[in-house]
Amino acid sequence: MADQPAFRPRPQFPGPRGLSHMHASLRAADADREQLVDVLKGAFAEGRLSQDEYTERMERAYTAKTYGELAALAADLPSQVPPGYPAYQPAGISSLAIASLVMGIAEFFTFGLTAIPAVVLGHKARRQIHLTGEQGSGMATAGLILGWTAIGLFALLVAVAVLAAVAFSARGGPATIPAPGMRGTNAMLTPYITGGHLARHPQP
Repeated sequence: MADQPAFRPRPQFPGPRGLSHMHASLRAADADREQLVDVLKGAFAEGRLSQDEYTERMERAYTAKTYGELAALAADLPSQVPPGYPAYQPAGISSLAIASLVMGIAEFFTFGLTAIPAVVLGHKARRQIHLTGEQGSGMATAGLILGWTAIGLFALLVAVAVLAAVAFSARGGPATIPAPGMRGTNAMLTPYITGGHLARHPQP
């Protein structure tokens, strides 16, 4: 009995295309649904599923939208991926996340000129990682932090410069102080009014 195919140990079902490690929110393809239906057919033929269970799971398989929904339908079934089916390769690191981090670090050498590109690439990288399940979320976050920090410091410097200019204008500019040698001359030439006529201070 142990030599019969139905009783031979099988590896745990990894999901369509070996997608047990795929992001559960990713959209599944028609080929993924058909593969899961084949797995359900095999489980029904081996007596692992009743007629009602098989019918219900098959209907849910055809209406499933994501890999998470497909994997849940076969989580309790030992099976194999069909021979020749491409094995799942883990997603690599997002190139946008790497670029965001590089731009963030480059701020120290470009006086903050790469801050805006770091922020833009960081937001794009986070969106791409959410859709594709790629790695590099930490890099994208670091690029965003560096970019926004540089932008905030630049905005602070501009605000301080504007306030200083306003305060300088309110004072009317710098005061003019006469030279020490000119103070006596200015005192002798200062006009005064005597009986409605202009006159000058008398010489000492």
